[in-house]
Amino acid sequence: MYVIVEINGQQFKAEEGKKLFVHHIQNAENGATVEFDKVLLVDNNGNVTVGAPTVEGAKVVCEVKSSLVKGDKVLVFHKKRRKGYRKLNGHRQQFTELTIKQVIA
Repeated sequence: MYVIVEINGQQFKAEEGKKLFVHHIQNAENGATVEFDKVLLVDNNGNVTVGAPTVEGAKVVCEVKSSLVKGDKVLVFHKKRRKGYRKLNGHRQQFTELTIKQVIA
């Protein structure tokens, strides 16, 4: 059984016991329980239920493993040829690591 859930504007496939890295959740503390009720689709062993826009009564219960995880560094390099202009900029996205404890559908 899996569900498609919307978390912070992004859609994730969620199954019990799996880990998710979502965009940083502000008030999440390590070990806290978080519930998401924007379930868009439920697949229960081939029986698919699609919400309009969400499935009523379905939710995903997650535990926060780490409230702040940094992603890989992305380098952005700008250059204008023959002008002596070069600029290097780096960015590391902040994520929250979640473990899915229960899928209620």
